[in-house]
Amino acid sequence: MTFEDRRSEVPVPDRIPRMQLVLSENWTMTGGRADLPTVVRWAREAEDAGFDSVMISEHIVLGPDAGVNGIMGNPRDWALPGNQDPYTPWPNSLLLLAAIAAVTDRVRLAASAVIAPLRHPLLLARELGTLDLLSEGRLMVLPNVSWSRDEYEALGVPFSRRGKLLDEHLEIWAKLWGPSPVSHKGEHYGFENVYFEPKAHRPDGPRLCLGGAGMHDAMVRRIVRYGHAFNPLGRPTPEEMRKLTRAMAAAGRDIADLEMIGGIRVVFPDDTSCADLARALESIPEQMAQGFTTFCVKPSQFTDDPGGVGAFCREVMRRVEKLS
Repeated sequence: MTFEDRRSEVPVPDRIPRMQLVLSENWTMTGGRADLPTVVRWAREAEDAGFDSVMISEHIVLGPDAGVNGIMGNPRDWALPGNQDPYTPWPNSLLLLAAIAAVTDRVRLAASAVIAPLRHPLLLARELGTLDLLSEGRLMVLPNVSWSRDEYEALGVPFSRRGKLLDEHLEIWAKLWGPSPVSHKGEHYGFENVYFEPKAHRPDGPRLCLGGAGMHDAMVRRIVRYGHAFNPLGRPTPEEMRKLTRAMAAAGRDIADLEMIGGIRVVFPDDTSCADLARALESIPEQMAQGFTTFCVKPSQFTDDPGGVGAFCREVMRRVEKLS
């Protein structure tokens, strides 16, 4: 069955959508400061409200190209390539998720936009594996190449090679989750007989989510080979989904087994106001009919009250339960 067939024939699933609270980019609620204890508290409140996961993105540094396209009008909007103030706080996502793991029991931890090429794969695998063990298998990683040439130049990593570097990271990680010792000889990294202990919580490592803009061949290849979930930037077209479906089937995989992560459509009335939650959630039933099951929501787009995130999360769950 094609993606279009699924969209037209499958009714809205009789289940509650899984909600993911975006904990990055919420500095309008904290006066522009990186108030990390408050972010950790929000994660606990999201879990108590019934959210499925929390998500944190990253940058290591920002340069002038962060705002090359002009800074977003409403500071509550999504941080996209070239639209953000370079002073935007980006704390270390994995350390922050470790703190969240320590105060939560159930909620999944989504390390989104981990810019793998900016680290050595052995070091990053050690950090990811440890966080996965600490959280008892709750870690989901979205490794990507990101977009800032300035960031790559600051860290001395060739921007033009970032896709090849990510591919080699993924290959090495798959080896490291297996038996020690491990050896690798690639275009960019090489080592012999390293003992990587302890492993991650699962025998095949943390859950990997792949995604980004468009459905280029490299992304499809990575999803098919390594992906447990797919998180596109924006809404993929039917043709893009058909391309992914065909590639999954050719590899003996069913796209229905891939967790599909969508978003909600946020409209701000002006550059100083929050968006309307009810309007933003209206697109969820249509996306669920297309196979999406998990939906990202950023609280600062709907409230300016840092003390009201728990109540906001409960309101989100109350509303989405009515959609099932």
